[in-house]
Amino acid sequence: MRTLDGPEAGGNESAAPVAAEEVPVVAPKAVVVRKRLEWQIWFGLAVTFSWLGLGVIYIDQQIGWDAIAAQPADVIGAFLEGAFAPLAFLWLVIGYFLQQKALSQNTDALRMQFQEIQRSAEQAVRRTETIAASERHTRQETFLRIAEQVRRQLGGIMGLLFISSQGTAGNGRVSDEAMAHLWSEVNKGDPEAFSREMLFTHLEEEDPQARYDLFYGTEIRARHSNNFIFTFERLRARAREADTDGILEDAIMGNAHGFVYTLARRYREMAPAHLADVRSTGRDVRMMGVGLATPETMQQEEGVSG
Repeated sequence: MRTLDGPEAGGNESAAPVAAEEVPVVAPKAVVVRKRLEWQIWFGLAVTFSWLGLGVIYIDQQIGWDAIAAQPADVIGAFLEGAFAPLAFLWLVIGYFLQQKALSQNTDALRMQFQEIQRSAEQAVRRTETIAASERHTRQETFLRIAEQVRRQLGGIMGLLFISSQGTAGNGRVSDEAMAHLWSEVNKGDPEAFSREMLFTHLEEEDPQARYDLFYGTEIRARHSNNFIFTFERLRARAREADTDGILEDAIMGNAHGFVYTLARRYREMAPAHLADVRSTGRDVRMMGVGLATPETMQQEEGVSG
């Protein structure tokens, strides 16, 4: 019984089963090459057997097998040499083309391997650059968090130094109410308030000795100045480690703390040895270690940077 399909079945044409789209099957390269090789080999075999068949017919009808057998060995050898020479040349040509295709396939495979190695090398370089950038970014983020804490610490140290010279314990130019206002500004998030006031005071002083006394006029001021220098230098060292371009170091050197640090270093070089030496004025055990900055090392560093 015949089965009706599509419109003949009386149903909706859209309800007819949709035949699956035929996807052309692409034979792998190796299979295609193998078929081509087999075709060439079969062609050579067909020509060989045809040539041998023609030779047998020629001997049987034109020369005769008895005549061939009666010939001396050298004549038979020359005959066979001439008969098989075209076949030898045929297979030589076939072998040449087969070898050429094999070499071409090997060249393509080597080229693909080289391209893959290049892609792998480029990916490795990109991964290395990404890791280096991520590490650098992490160091810079860590430095910024540390720098904020150190700025507050420097603000406290500068507050003590400013009180020592300008407060009631010093010349009394700044009242207790003004000092309280400055401490309030520091607590509100402005750790450079005292450093700016110190810069203004330094500019207002015309006497070089009075300017020097702001930092090293007494042992207490020398202690605070040395502590400020020591803390700021550690911050500079961290900035150099986090940013080899020097942008972070330039940033901290360009704020109020940085300008006060430059002044303090200048006046420490002018101070007596017992005031300039952090080992004699420092009270923080962290300042008693080896490798702290001294006037001599400061001069060497300025000579290198200059």
